Amino acid sequence: MKKIILSTTIICLFATLGFSQALKPVQIDSLVSISLPANFLKKDTLGQQIYTGNGAFGYMVVIKAPNPANTKPLDKERDLNQVLKNTVNDIQKQSRTGSVMNLRDTTVGSLKAKVFTLRVDNSNTTGESPQLRNFIIIYTREAAYTMEYLIPEQRQDIAKGELKAFSSSLKIAPELQRHDQYISNAKGISFGAKVALYGGIPIILIIVLMVIRRNRRLAIEEA
Repeated sequence: MKKIILSTTIICLFATLGFSQALKPVQIDSLVSISLPANFLKKDTLGQQIYTGNGAFGYMVVIKAPNPANTKPLDKERDLNQVLKNTVNDIQKQSRTGSVMNLRDTTVGSLKAKVFTLRVDNSNTTGESPQLRNFIIIYTREAAYTMEYLIPEQRQDIAKGELKAFSSSLKIAPELQRHDQYISNAKGISFGAKVALYGGIPIILIIVLMVIRRNRRLAIEEA
């Protein structure tokens, strides 16, 4: 049993070392960095910076897309939420057989980000194994960042370590704060609060009218 445990530990150690050797930190710009395979490729296409590389188990893509100079700054967090939602929908629309899984919000540094997996199943038409496209999406006033780790679904268990190494290596400089995503910290009145507020006003008015009528009736009876 000790030999088995030792062997397993050594295998895990080599696997960890393999990931750390295969993935090296890359500065996407002065504020954002992430680890990629040492032999990654970089292309500048239509103003976008695209980084790609083959890992031990998966294919990695990082895209920095600068926003147009005339892009209006987002006002509130709900505006940011809408932009992230639209981005997820746009990515899903790229594949007719894609379905979004494990959609959730997360925080990278001080920035709000969206994380999800797009499962693409073309097995009925191509016979290929379904693919899992794991995304991290970040939006700032200056640019949008998309990080993707692509694997065949059948590799998802053995690729967990590499996926974690890739996604956890994403670093955001402290200079980037929430106000670089949207201007106002005010979230506005929530839907529940609006219902309570606007639904409560008529009730209060009814109670006031009932009290006034009751007082008038008592005054008439006493007279």
